Amino acid sequence: MTKKKLYDETSIESLDPRSFTRLRAGVYCGDTAYATQLLVEIVSNAVDEFRLGNGNKIEVNINKEIVSVRDYGQGFITNHFRDDGKTILEAAFSVINTSGKYREDGTYEGTSLGSFGIGSKLTNFLSNWLIVETYRDGKFEKIKFDEGLFAEREVGEDTKSKTGTLVKWKASKEFFTNPIVEIEKVKSLFKTITCLCPGLTIELNNNKEKITYFSKNGLDDLADDYLKDKELLNNRFKMNMVDGKNKMDLVLTYSTSYSSTVIPYVNTGLTESGPHIVQLRAVITREFNKFFRDKGWLKDKDDNLNGDDIQEGMFLIFNITAPNVAYNAQVKSTITKIEMKPFVNSLSEHLSFWLTQNEKDVKAIADKALNARKAREAAKKAKDAVREINTKKKKGLRFDSKLADCYSKDRSKCEIYITEGDSASGNLKTARNNEFQAVMPVRGKILNTQRASLEKIQKNAEIMTMIDAFGLKVDKETMKITYDPDELRYGKIIIMSDADVDGAHIKNLFYTFIWNFCPQLIKDGYVYAGVPPLYKITMGKTYKYLKNDIALEEFRKENKGKNYIVNRLKGLGELSVEETEETLTDPANRIIKQIVVDDEASATSLFNDLMGNEIDTRKEYVKLHSCEAQYNAE
Repeated sequence: MTKKKLYDETSIESLDPRSFTRLRAGVYCGDTAYATQLLVEIVSNAVDEFRLGNGNKIEVNINKEIVSVRDYGQGFITNHFRDDGKTILEAAFSVINTSGKYREDGTYEGTSLGSFGIGSKLTNFLSNWLIVETYRDGKFEKIKFDEGLFAEREVGEDTKSKTGTLVKWKASKEFFTNPIVEIEKVKSLFKTITCLCPGLTIELNNNKEKITYFSKNGLDDLADDYLKDKELLNNRFKMNMVDGKNKMDLVLTYSTSYSSTVIPYVNTGLTESGPHIVQLRAVITREFNKFFRDKGWLKDKDDNLNGDDIQEGMFLIFNITAPNVAYNAQVKSTITKIEMKPFVNSLSEHLSFWLTQNEKDVKAIADKALNARKAREAAKKAKDAVREINTKKKKGLRFDSKLADCYSKDRSKCEIYITEGDSASGNLKTARNNEFQAVMPVRGKILNTQRASLEKIQKNAEIMTMIDAFGLKVDKETMKITYDPDELRYGKIIIMSDADVDGAHIKNLFYTFIWNFCPQLIKDGYVYAGVPPLYKITMGKTYKYLKNDIALEEFRKENKGKNYIVNRLKGLGELSVEETEETLTDPANRIIKQIVVDDEASATSLFNDLMGNEIDTRKEYVKLHSCEAQYNAE
């Protein structure tokens, strides 16, 4: 009889904020391939100073892994100790939820990009060392941190009467694959920031070049970059709104293209989703419909145009400044709460007036929108006809009873893991987020489809189960498998296999099937490879995962003389539920790679060599690339 594990107070471990941040760096950084986010956090603080009216210049120096940011804001009050024995400056870089933007009741009232009181702490906790100097009222305070912990302090008089703060750090290799910033990404960011903050100058010195960023026309300059290759239908609608702490700059125009582009900034940070986008889109749709109907371009018998019709070819860029904005994570891509009433009302008023003053331009937009509706309605009729035929033919889906589906209605955000066998899928089903993650095991290695006919594929239960699960269709006329993006059941199809030769073979069988019979899935970016870890490194109470032998070799070089334990992970089925969540299903920590084909002819030739009938060719390829197989099988 197995003895039950005792669960008591010793089973619970509490981590201090520094330790937790270092353990889950990906949660806060979003991406740990580079240490760019550490620079973003410090620059965001410097931008906040400018937006509060303190200083109009930021200096950034980048020398490989060592980065510094100097602002000319008001600086911190120096050598002022709190009840916990830390100075204000020390707390700002070491105590979570410490910010100058909180009310006494604990609520956040600022309009800063950094709203969680963690940004500067994140940079400190994930660096080998960090030095911060601040100047204010003729005094200075300088603090050094080692591995996120206070090391030393220096205070004194400042005879040059400086103001502002200088932060300098070296990102740790322990947390980042490449502990450097992405220069091109930084350049783009600084250009964007200065366009969103007219009057601010950012000077970048990366040892190779010196660049000064400054914008005369603000958001209009940023729009120019996006629209330089577009054929436009109308003059730009532009507005600048200021209502207390609420501000919004907005540019709206239309091109001859069929897609819509929305670039939404909030408090100078680029966002991806949230009520701010939904509500401003709704205002645009409503005001255009109202004007079209007033002019008789929409008849009484006509339904209003929907958002897709009106927004075809639309280009919209805006920057909202607002207090009390809530985000879903430290990497602020999704807004969960924002008071939009003042922005909605202002846009409605300004856009209504602009429409009446620019009738010629608006007529061109109306014609485009009406044509878009005609095309949409025609496409829907054709789709309904095809769907009806398919429904009559299909007696029912061949869904495998072992498919563990997700329940989100937004199928574009859903993803499915394909695994070999039940052992590999068991912990995935437990560790997954069943809102948007599905798991489906297949039995054994799937059919090698390199020389298979469509008829043979239709007789293969495993492949047909996948076809049905993905939402694909068999087209006997083209001898291909097709799909409608609106009916595709998952936005990501992830093949997850062991980090060994057998796992690589399973992946290649799957890719062969997709490339030969539905290559558009790969071309449109739906197919991914999961990269499970090959090793788990334990160092005292901490641990990390490594994906291959190369990473292990690098780790050993960097940690020569240190004590650690190396465990080789045998396969997906050998991982615990916790390990599975940390390495395979957690979007912040897992590694998945999108399958991309740059040269279709070369890809087709490679599949023919690897999966065709010429055994000698395959052997020669394996001989030449065997040393790379376990590293690049994905």
